[in-house]
Amino acid sequence: MDTISTPVKKLDHDLKMSGAARYTDDLQIPDMQHGKVLYSSVAKAIIKEIQLPQLPEGYVIIDKNDVPGENFVHIVADDCPVFADGVVTYIGEPILMLVGPDLKKVRELLSQIVVVYEEQTPEIDFRKGETFFYHYEYEKGDWQKAFAEADQVLDETIETGYQEHIYMEVQSMIGMKDPNGKITVAGSLQCPYYVHRALQKALGLGPDKVCVIQAEMGGAFGGKEAYPSILGCQVAVAANKIGKPVKCVLDRRDDITVTSKRHPASMRYQAAIKDRKITAIQADIRYNSGAYITLSPVVLQRGLIGAMGVYTFDALRVEGKAVKTNTVPNGAFRGFGGPQTFFAIEMFMNHIAKAVGEDPLPFKLRYLAKKGDETSTRGRYHFHIPMPEMIEKVDKASGYSQKYQEYKNQSGRYRKGIGLGLAYHGCGFTGSGERDMIKGVVRLHKLANNKVEVLTAGTDMGQGLKTTFVKIVAKTLGIPIEDVIIKNPNTDFVPDSGPTAASRSLMVVGKLLNRAAEKLKEQWEDGEEQEVEEHYVHPEFMIPWDLSVFQGDPYPDYSWSANVVEVEVDTLTGVTRVIGAWGMYDVGTAIDYRIVQGQMQGGFLQGIGYGSIELMDVNSKGQIRNNSLSDYIIPTAMDVPHLQTDIVDHPYEGGPFGGKGAGELPAVGGAQAYISAMESALGTNLYKTPFSQEDTLEFLTKGAK
Repeated sequence: MDTISTPVKKLDHDLKMSGAARYTDDLQIPDMQHGKVLYSSVAKAIIKEIQLPQLPEGYVIIDKNDVPGENFVHIVADDCPVFADGVVTYIGEPILMLVGPDLKKVRELLSQIVVVYEEQTPEIDFRKGETFFYHYEYEKGDWQKAFAEADQVLDETIETGYQEHIYMEVQSMIGMKDPNGKITVAGSLQCPYYVHRALQKALGLGPDKVCVIQAEMGGAFGGKEAYPSILGCQVAVAANKIGKPVKCVLDRRDDITVTSKRHPASMRYQAAIKDRKITAIQADIRYNSGAYITLSPVVLQRGLIGAMGVYTFDALRVEGKAVKTNTVPNGAFRGFGGPQTFFAIEMFMNHIAKAVGEDPLPFKLRYLAKKGDETSTRGRYHFHIPMPEMIEKVDKASGYSQKYQEYKNQSGRYRKGIGLGLAYHGCGFTGSGERDMIKGVVRLHKLANNKVEVLTAGTDMGQGLKTTFVKIVAKTLGIPIEDVIIKNPNTDFVPDSGPTAASRSLMVVGKLLNRAAEKLKEQWEDGEEQEVEEHYVHPEFMIPWDLSVFQGDPYPDYSWSANVVEVEVDTLTGVTRVIGAWGMYDVGTAIDYRIVQGQMQGGFLQGIGYGSIELMDVNSKGQIRNNSLSDYIIPTAMDVPHLQTDIVDHPYEGGPFGGKGAGELPAVGGAQAYISAMESALGTNLYKTPFSQEDTLEFLTKGAK
């Protein structure tokens, strides 16, 4: 490769394109049994009785009584049960697992089980909820004085909905028990050591008695960060009881019903305006956690950190709550809490601009954060922020400024609109997590034949991590890519380098590999077996993060994006067509240009889906009404025929070859660009995402211009 950015063929390309890749459901193990979980059909109830059919020989029920350790799945807290213990708190809570040799028979028997409930009144609406898992707040400057002296106060509530991952491969795990009592779990998972720690607690076993192996993965987008710990514990408990391998592969309807989503949010923003300028912002933010904590505290933290978007304000106050409801627990999704608040602040800035008689872009430019500014949490933007250059480039590519003027005061059946959305994504795990909790470790093992094996817990779920890790090591050592080996992680062999999440893998783990390779290069001895290990070192320049007061540097650096979407609305039918989408991104140095472009295009499209057609509804009983691919729709390339993305080369000194977080960034800015375009086309302010065809038609029938 000429430079680190020069594209190479992805290491798993041939394996996957040939169909030779073996995913969890492809794996066949002698005497393997099939498991299916019985899920709660009501949102809140006491289980009075479970009526079982006559089970043929070889078919076994697995429930809470079979959990040898603690009947809790360790994620952030230990509040989510492996199997329900007398009560259920959401539709989809696991009650028991039925295991047997024939999958068709397992399904048949499962359908005959009757659960008698004593139903209770569920709490569904998180806007009204009064039970909070987590509550954070922070402030900067004299925001109270600013509001007291304001010429006017703009007050809006902006809402975002669920988003479902729709990974191609559903949740799937296999549990196995060896003759010595060791439990191994293999499957589709993002974070091997998350599952490893959860298994230890549920099984009551030491770390040497538990093993986790990542199988090939058909996508995740955050959806396989926490849920594999739940399903992994279930198949492990089953395998432990019967002494045979147990495979559980969710049906698509079950997968959509019971697994985590993007947190819906309700966000009240207030702006103090003096002399047509913003003097303070106040935000009161609620995220719907669902029935259990899962990853909500960290998701909420990231959302609150980004509550002021890409802007610097002298005075502000932010408060946030993670609300408990009797709905499916929500968790990680690409962007991890950021898409909600970035959507809100971008729409709010649009509306403030209009309120003071200005267009959104020139108004926003005056408040853009720049190097040296104090962040909302009293940290510091330590490095250059290339947002002005990025906006200039995306404006030129899309014609945004000119079209925005052209699309004012339209009439006729077809009306066009264009919108701009700005965003960042903090690189790495939030706050002091990398230093105090994760403490990542990597190893390089040089074989006697001079080939080098990469040993990390990082998982490739389609984002190209294997390829980029190998490129970093090969480039540093000055050896061919073919001489670097990387396999799917197995906790018996790889160190705990942390989760594959938070856009940390390339920047944090990749940098550790870069340093390890430099060390190995210095010690290199031809024909000798060698091993080097490298541990995480926290950047010295960072202002220490203090979660108790929500202050400091939550991230060492940030990735930035500027996104434009253009639409055409049919005012007769409400049908909206995306004419074009343009995205400009700063991800440091691209470790592989083609892989980065794939991430940007896919993430941008996912963000547009979040803004437009990915509507998920929960009824008053807590039931997801659209739990299939026929009624939960995601966009395809056919829906956005012109999608153009590019990157600016802006190296980060703390990343490998200047690289920093890329995977989550493009999903953070798409929805606000789309909804801003809808505002432009309809000539009105909008306050929610998604804004569907039905929403458009309802607005038009009430009297559009």
